[in-house]
Amino acid sequence: MKALNLVRGEYIRVRKGQTLAAIAEAYGLPPRVVAAENGLTGEVSEGQILRLPRAEHNLYTVRGGESKTLLCGSPAAFERLNCTTRLYPGQKVFLAQK
Repeated sequence: MKALNLVRGEYIRVRKGQTLAAIAEAYGLPPRVVAAENGLTGEVSEGQILRLPRAEHNLYTVRGGESKTLLCGSPAAFERLNCTTRLYPGQKVFLAQK
């Protein structure tokens, strides 16, 4: 039988004055990943509990000419890891582990 690997994230409570971008930056995560993990469509509010996924992949800054396939092996893998279909230079993305 195959063993399951459980990935447990960390939970935090949003403090007064904190923003989604500042929280994500403090934990080394792209804001869109934190938003997707918590079903957010807007900014966070004081007292809100957020689940921060464990970053198990390398965070990388995209350079011109790179593709989803080059970075993650396939467009589907890129979109699953990074919670977006967009790719542009300067974007921070997770790379697939090899």
